[in-house]
Amino acid sequence: MVMPEGGASFATREPVDFVIIGSGAAGGVLARELSQAGFDVVVLEQGPWRTAVDFGHDELGHFFAGDLTGHPSWSDPQSFRADPSEEATVSGGGIPAALYARTVGGASVHFSGNYWRMRPVDFQERSLLGPMAGTGFSDWPITYEELEPYYTRVEHEVGVSGAVGPFDPPRSKPYPLPPMPVKGSGVLLEQGARALGLHPQPAPVAILSQPYRGRPPCGHCGFCLGFGCEMNAKSSTLVTMIPEAVATGRCEIRPLSTVYRIETGDDGRVSEVAYLDASGAQHAQKAKAVVVAANGAETPRLLLMSESASFPDGLANGSGLVGKYLMGNGHSVIHGYFEHELNDWKSIQVTRIVHDFYENDPARGFYGGGGLDGRPLVNATPILHALTEAGGGPPRWGRDFKRDVRHGFSRHMGILGSTTSVPLERNNISLDPAREDAHGRPLVRMTYRDHDDDLAMMKFLQDRGEEILDAAGATRTWREPVVPQRFHAHLLGTCRMGDDPATSVVDRYHRSHEVPNLFICDGSSLVSSGRGQPTLTIQALAFRAAEHIAGFARQGDI
Repeated sequence: MVMPEGGASFATREPVDFVIIGSGAAGGVLARELSQAGFDVVVLEQGPWRTAVDFGHDELGHFFAGDLTGHPSWSDPQSFRADPSEEATVSGGGIPAALYARTVGGASVHFSGNYWRMRPVDFQERSLLGPMAGTGFSDWPITYEELEPYYTRVEHEVGVSGAVGPFDPPRSKPYPLPPMPVKGSGVLLEQGARALGLHPQPAPVAILSQPYRGRPPCGHCGFCLGFGCEMNAKSSTLVTMIPEAVATGRCEIRPLSTVYRIETGDDGRVSEVAYLDASGAQHAQKAKAVVVAANGAETPRLLLMSESASFPDGLANGSGLVGKYLMGNGHSVIHGYFEHELNDWKSIQVTRIVHDFYENDPARGFYGGGGLDGRPLVNATPILHALTEAGGGPPRWGRDFKRDVRHGFSRHMGILGSTTSVPLERNNISLDPAREDAHGRPLVRMTYRDHDDDLAMMKFLQDRGEEILDAAGATRTWREPVVPQRFHAHLLGTCRMGDDPATSVVDRYHRSHEVPNLFICDGSSLVSSGRGQPTLTIQALAFRAAEHIAGFARQGDI
């Protein structure tokens, strides 16, 4: 791979203004904003710096070998348990419990591009609905109205294609680009939904429908979910934020740099960040301030590994909540076959969504809300379709199997339900006390079981999806079982924000309650999960955080 040219180069023993740990949805925004504000910035990213020429359509490499999710130089397994009373088991060869990309640009490189805003209700549900016994159900310290200008800024800065729907929250500007062209699954979702009196709408996506800011529009290759975009049409931080950060001459992107500890001085302030290079050799970058944006699993892991005499339970963990209240969004799937070819493997994942069920409805008998979208799911790629052909049973072989694969691949669509994840203290990221990786770092240990209301809402959305498929004329439908989830790509809530230091890890500006020059801004900051697509909210929070962090720095308040 070719390393992009340009940018700054800083000495490790001279303190820079900011070290940012992670270059994904939040880290990329923070890097650009702080460097454009005139600060010297080093971004430490554990993955390599790939560019468009490095991306392809290798299903085996991406879905089975972890080309984008695994570290290129060493193994970094994880462990999982559904309950604190269980012994955690180590992931081996399958999907890791915490699924994220290791690459410059982070998960924004391989995500599907769905860009839903949260609604005002998402920020104030505790006040509106009252407490939920045994949960950490809580209001945010900020409102939708405070975040709305930053939602708009993200959409116009990175390039989002969409159209305002009937249930969308208030917005100050329309989308900068028209929606992507509708495809087969979108047409059928729309037909089935309208037949049931529902209100389908174009899906907002961080993928270009038209040329935008020097980038070309989508080429409709069909390899979005799980893949990098060789067209640069997907609006990842790799192609939107990182190049502009580097162009300031004040930002150094340091790839293949795996942070294992944040050091503090006798004054309790962050002083330097220790990391491993590609070979495992140790380095440390001095910094005046640190922003952790490593995702909702790696961020708490790093803070817990950075314990010291001053912070015996982990850095910034005086509340005891670092790693707690992990949320992952609930997902359920219903599949359908149709008489005629849909060829849904072409183009982006999602072109139509249904948000009639977004709000909580007490008449359902359980908490939750969510959305539905029509898509091919991962079955859009030939190998994965073959492995899930005929209702998700085990692979078959021979003439009949080949016939079914040929017939089904172009006639299949799925409906994905995306819903809430109730914050529970028992659901958490912690350090595995019994297992380490090759470099002596404790493994990420995920403890997670969906709240019963989340499972009920998943089933509710699956039922509605089946009704839509039937109304659209599906010749056959089948379900993937709704069971407690064992892996998550949305890693939220593990360093929640709040005004009270006893019940949160960072304040409303993402500053640690305990360490004045430490900031945390990524999915871990979220107080509630929203209804299924958190990336736009994470980026809006990052723009807002960068504005305040830069202001603090100018005032000498860091």
